[in-house]
Amino acid sequence: MAESTAASPPVPIRSHQHLIVMPDDGADAVVALIDQARSELRLKQFKLQSEAVEQALLRAQQRGVQVRVMLNPHTSGGDRWNDETYARLQGWGIAVAWTSEAFPVTHEKSLVVDRDCALIATFNLSDKYFTQTRDYGVVTYAAPVIEQVIAGFEADWNRTFFQPDLSVGLVWSSMHSRGQMARIVDAARRTLWIQHPKFVDAVILERILSARERGVKVRVLCGGKHGISDWDIYDTFSSLRVMRRFGVKVRRQRHLKLHAKLILVDGAFAQTGSMNIDRSAFDLRRELGIESDAPAVVQRLKATFEADWDQACKYEAPDPLDPSLHEAGELPPDPHFVHD
Repeated sequence: MAESTAASPPVPIRSHQHLIVMPDDGADAVVALIDQARSELRLKQFKLQSEAVEQALLRAQQRGVQVRVMLNPHTSGGDRWNDETYARLQGWGIAVAWTSEAFPVTHEKSLVVDRDCALIATFNLSDKYFTQTRDYGVVTYAAPVIEQVIAGFEADWNRTFFQPDLSVGLVWSSMHSRGQMARIVDAARRTLWIQHPKFVDAVILERILSARERGVKVRVLCGGKHGISDWDIYDTFSSLRVMRRFGVKVRRQRHLKLHAKLILVDGAFAQTGSMNIDRSAFDLRRELGIESDAPAVVQRLKATFEADWDQACKYEAPDPLDPSLHEAGELPPDPHFVHD
C-alpha cells in the first residue's frame, strides 16, 4: 500500500490591508514598519516627536535606505513643534524638508515603506498619540494605492501640482475630501457610527441628519470640548446639539483622549484618515484618508468603537454661547493636544 502524503497547508494570503490601533499597538507597530525598509522610506507628518521612531529612521539611513521626511512647519496657531526634530534629522544626514507652501497646514500622516506598503493614519508620530489617544492607522499593500501616496509625496516634495485618482480608495484634501466623505455617509442604510472630535462643516452635518431621517441608526462618539479650539467650539457644540434633536445618539469618550477620525457604514465599510469634519480640513489643508472594506480591518474597527462606546457617557453638548458650562466633566486642558 502506497504511503499517503498529507496535503501541505495552504499558504495564507496577506490581506490588502491591516489595522493599527492606538494606544493598543503603540510605537512598536510603526517602528516595525520602518525596520522593514530595504531601499526607500517616505514619511510625511504633521508632528514627529518620538525617539523610538526617530531612531528607527536613523537605523534605516545607516543600513543604506534612502530616507526622506517632510514635516509640517507650524500649526494654524503658529506653534513650531517640529523644529528640533527637523534639526536632529538634518544633523544625522537624513533628507528632511518642510511640507509644501501650497497648503497653510499639512495635516497628512503617511509613511511609505519601499514600494511594498503604505500607512495612512489618524495619529501623529508622537509619544502622546502612542500612549494616550484613541487613533487608527491602515496599512495597505495594494499597489495602486501605494503608488498614489508616493505620487502625492513626490508632488509635495518637488512643489508640483498633484491631481489624485479618486478611484483607488484614498481620500485627499484639499478640494476632494468633503465630497468623498459625503458619499460615504450617503451610502449608509442601517447604521452609521462616527468617531470624530470636531463637527465644523454644514454639508457633512446635513448628510448625517439626512441619514437619520431615512431611518439609519446613528451613533456619534465625540471628545467634548477637549482639544477643541475656541473658534471651533461654536460649530462643534451646535452641531452636536442639532444631531441630538434629530435622534442621533451622542456619547463623550472618557477613558482615552479622542483623536481618531472614523466613519463606519453598515458595519461593512470604513473611512479613516487625517481630516477632521472641518471646513479647513476639506478646503485648505493637505490631508489624506483611506477607505476600507477589508473584513479584518472593519471588524477590529467595529470592536474598538463598541468598546469605546460602552465606556463612554451620554453627552449633551452645552450652549456654545455660555462658557460657564463648557468645562463640566471635561478632561484637564492640555495645550499640546489641539485638533488643528
